[in-house]
Amino acid sequence: MIRINLPKATHQGELDVNGISISCAVLDNGQRVLSARSVMASLGRKWKGTPSGTELPVFISAKNLKDFISNELKVVLNPISYTTITGAESSGYSAELLPLICDVYIRAEKSGVLTSTQIPVAERAYKLLSGFATVGIIALIDEATGYQYERERDELQKILKAYISNELLPWQKQFPDIYYKELFRLNGWDFTVNGIKKRPGVIGKWTNTLIYDELPDGVLAELRKNTPKSKSGNYTARLHQSLTTDVGNPHLTAQINQMIVLFQLSDNMKHMWSQFKKLKSRKQGQFEIPFKFDRQGHTKELKQIETQAEPKGFDVKLKQALDYNPKE
Repeated sequence: MIRINLPKATHQGELDVNGISISCAVLDNGQRVLSARSVMASLGRKWKGTPSGTELPVFISAKNLKDFISNELKVVLNPISYTTITGAESSGYSAELLPLICDVYIRAEKSGVLTSTQIPVAERAYKLLSGFATVGIIALIDEATGYQYERERDELQKILKAYISNELLPWQKQFPDIYYKELFRLNGWDFTVNGIKKRPGVIGKWTNTLIYDELPDGVLAELRKNTPKSKSGNYTARLHQSLTTDVGNPHLTAQINQMIVLFQLSDNMKHMWSQFKKLKSRKQGQFEIPFKFDRQGHTKELKQIETQAEPKGFDVKLKQALDYNPKE
């Protein structure tokens, strides 16, 4: 008779660790388990049933092994009863148990206390541990059962819940004047009333790249989805108004402050983008700088902001031709 209220397996699979097959599962409470029978088989031992009460499992119950049982192992020695996907009751152990068992046999073998019948178990332990060395046991189980995809979705939801507010927060100034003042300096623009009025929309794109894209993956997309828009498709609120006050906004502020320091340490936009590229490459690979620069290191395509009126049509092409320098 199957007991009720047992945790249920949502994902099951077979681990292949250096040619040793181990049945594993992920339970509905997120716990990763190894089949008790598989644990015994992986160590080259015969199944003798699940221990009850304070009785140690047969693979660790020998007296000559007790001195090598760590506190970490004692915590995970209790068997776990659960229901398989097919509805059958099964018994297993926490995924962390097997590497700890292997450690017991390896240390005991090095101490010379193993019996002749235990030596083969130590050899299996070496084989298992070498398989665990490159990838953690938890990751192996998630891959074998297919739970890794579920885990990724769960982790994203946890991140979005931490960063995205359920309600639109009242507007507060998040980007200090120094942020824009430094951007203008780096471009050689005048930080005046007229200059600010002519601020190109590309600054918003820069802000997405420098600030919002540096928040966890998926946050910017969720902000865009949650921020209300007018019928014409324009945002009627700022993206940061959808961030949480305890996690999202502090991270945003920290990123803004980090960029301000980078601005202040840079001589021009070319230098700034180069330094940002280095920071980006350290975190997650190469980053292409999407702009060209003049001899002063200012953003070349946007120098027209310094003029009273933006050239259009033929004038634009003429200006580009006149500005062309074959040595650059």
